[in-house]
Amino acid sequence: MKFLITAGPTREKIDPVRFITNYSSGKMGYALAAAAQKAGHQVILISGPVVLPCPDDVERIFVESAAEMAAAVHKNAVNADVIIMAAAVADYRPAHPETSKMKKMPGDLMLQLERTEDILASLGKSKTGNQLLIGFAAETDDLEKNALGKLQRKNLDWIAANWVKDGFGTASNSLILFNRNGDKFVFENTEKELLAKRMLETILK
Repeated sequence: MKFLITAGPTREKIDPVRFITNYSSGKMGYALAAAAQKAGHQVILISGPVVLPCPDDVERIFVESAAEMAAAVHKNAVNADVIIMAAAVADYRPAHPETSKMKKMPGDLMLQLERTEDILASLGKSKTGNQLLIGFAAETDDLEKNALGKLQRKNLDWIAANWVKDGFGTASNSLILFNRNGDKFVFENTEKELLAKRMLETILK
């Protein structure tokens, strides 16, 4: 099958030297790409800025911003059988990024932010009947409630939920996997490479 997987954070420019980002390392998305390739599938990996080697025989597309991530995803999603959105895409970006470096001034600074595209929701609206769409929910509160709400709102087939404290920037993770039929699979803390393999086996069986 053809897999489209996203990984890592995005960067939203404030000026030529500053940006808004998050703590995502990209390790889970890269582990999923490697696991899918090892299982014999064709994989396109759309990656935000990370310092990770590309898995063998995986086509990697580097992007920086949420807008670049959205463009790359929509370009490649139409031919994908399985789409896994593991990237931590920014929900907001500076509305008016500066073209020159901002100088330090007296007093405080107000930064106006605007919404970025909700890529996962867009995919949920446009996906075909044969596509599998998998999202991630990293939460600090009400893990199961928030994950199931996201699953329904965005028309996903599966969602992988984890606590922020367990998964961001770490080599291991704990996950709870839910599908739209109400099934629930709990994966205890383990290395992300093994976790990715088990997650794919569960989704594809």
